[in-house]
Amino acid sequence: MRLKFAISAALLCAAAAFAPAFAADSYPSRPITILVPYAAGGPTDTVARVTAQSMSKILGQTVIIENALGAGGTIATARAARAEPDGYTLLVHHIGISTAPTLYRHLSFDTKTAFAPIGLITNAPMTIIARADFPPNNLKELIAYIQTNGDKMTFGNAGLGAASQLCGMLFMIAVNKQIQTIPYKGNAPVMNDLMAKQIDMTCDQTTNTTGPIGSKLVKGYAITTKKRLASMPDLPTADEAGLPGFEVGAWHGLYAPKGMPDEIVQKLAKTLQEALRDPDLVKRFNDINTDPVSQEEATPQALQAKLISEIDHWAPIINAQGQYAD
Repeated sequence: MRLKFAISAALLCAAAAFAPAFAADSYPSRPITILVPYAAGGPTDTVARVTAQSMSKILGQTVIIENALGAGGTIATARAARAEPDGYTLLVHHIGISTAPTLYRHLSFDTKTAFAPIGLITNAPMTIIARADFPPNNLKELIAYIQTNGDKMTFGNAGLGAASQLCGMLFMIAVNKQIQTIPYKGNAPVMNDLMAKQIDMTCDQTTNTTGPIGSKLVKGYAITTKKRLASMPDLPTADEAGLPGFEVGAWHGLYAPKGMPDEIVQKLAKTLQEALRDPDLVKRFNDINTDPVSQEEATPQALQAKLISEIDHWAPIINAQGQYAD
């Protein structure tokens, strides 16, 4: 009897030891859902869908995008944080995940510890743009115009915590002038109103602005990277156009709930790295003026380091502005 018990216990221990490996080998056995905190058709949604399509081909399983909107992206983030850590619920989020801990002082999760990071995906530049008939013709003229007319101007963004809101916050700090801010529920309505000349300006990702700038539906003043874009060589960087050192990008990352077996984390990370080498993904990213990150950045360690660094970077900026959620 004791011998039987000893053998059974040994078998159970052995099974437990090998369970994660078996789980990783058989994963995924059903469709995966990626939560996106923002509206369909927006920049983050586009990045998520392109990435999901390539990952789906590699994994041999359907990857579904679910847009879970609201509260500056914190609804989708909270859902992902409390999901089962089995690899079937993931999250694609942008820079806003690093500002949420300061903007929202009553989150139901600790952003620094709530997730098993998978890897960075891309870093999309931002563009400073205005309605097509706005009087200033370059960034220096725009800054001068804002100094005397800023209180009569309107600046649209996609809502609290959106990349456009964060870029706008930094821009107003840089020019030392507040502009009346109009929050929208997503990037699309901001661009629609800007092209319809209902608002004066915004700062948005190239994934959302390249087409309107090229078609002259909006007026482009600067890009927020250190180098000009090959696709828009006439659009200067903010640094060279009149805002020295001004730089901001909307980086995106892939996350899973904490507690997920490391074997599945590593499998997803390797899948992401392979997906970012997919020629179809690279082309589609290039079409919206962004690039996949390097293989070294598409890792759990790199994403966690980026997240912590960005939380620490944005906290004093947001606190100085006093722009918090209710």
